Amino acid sequence: MQGFILSFRSEFYKTRKTMAFWSAILLPLLICLLIFSGFLSKGDHGAHTSGVALWIEFSGLILAIMGSFILPMLIIFIAYSVNNIEHRADTWKSLFSLPISKLSVYAAKYFYALFLTFLCLALFVLFTLGFGNLLSVIKPSLRFSEYHIEGLLTRVYLKLFLSSLGILSIQFLLSLLFRDFLKPMGIGFICAITGDIIANNWKYSYLFPYSHPFLAIQALLNGKNAAIGPDGVPQITVDFFTKDIAVSLIVATIVFIAGYFIVLKKSVK
Repeated sequence: MQGFILSFRSEFYKTRKTMAFWSAILLPLLICLLIFSGFLSKGDHGAHTSGVALWIEFSGLILAIMGSFILPMLIIFIAYSVNNIEHRADTWKSLFSLPISKLSVYAAKYFYALFLTFLCLALFVLFTLGFGNLLSVIKPSLRFSEYHIEGLLTRVYLKLFLSSLGILSIQFLLSLLFRDFLKPMGIGFICAITGDIIANNWKYSYLFPYSHPFLAIQALLNGKNAAIGPDGVPQITVDFFTKDIAVSLIVATIVFIAGYFIVLKKSVK
């Protein structure tokens, strides 16, 4: 465990000034700020809209922008950047010569990429809530304070995180296999576009990991999981036990194990 912690800390120091690290922080801020500015510029639009409808519209726009395509591309970039540091400096051999187990080194790299993905989605939750409540302060006519969406929003982004694990594992493996930029990024880009296309047009799209983020939010954006409660407020449920989440977790586990065996071979070159 100590070796894992040391390796994880090393990954932070190596990447803290890179685009991968700052993209995970700035992307949620910029997208939420963009939607916030749009709502602010609409004047009295939404003044007669209920709090729950305002929150669903506000958070739904953010999810629609990042969930289906931007998030997969960010994950692809993060996975590439974490391993590209070693490819660029040609330090794989020296990295595995350290008195730390190869599993600790490999797992630390993988879980650091996982941490950046989690950080990005957690910031989306915080910035969505923060900017939404700020709107209600600046424009009291917008009744965001009537409804508390914290629990629902957290569950939505948690499901989105689980749906991204398959993509992260595949791209992490590709970035181990290829040291150039074009192959892992090009393959990921094509797969992300394909995932968006087949998510709406193929009933077995849950078998394709790159369609999972879109599937995770599709039902919410389309209102399929919304039921009207006795108080007239939509009751939106987030189902974690879906086929796409199961496939994502299975793919992530299998590819993670396969990547470790590739690392074992790479370490003796």
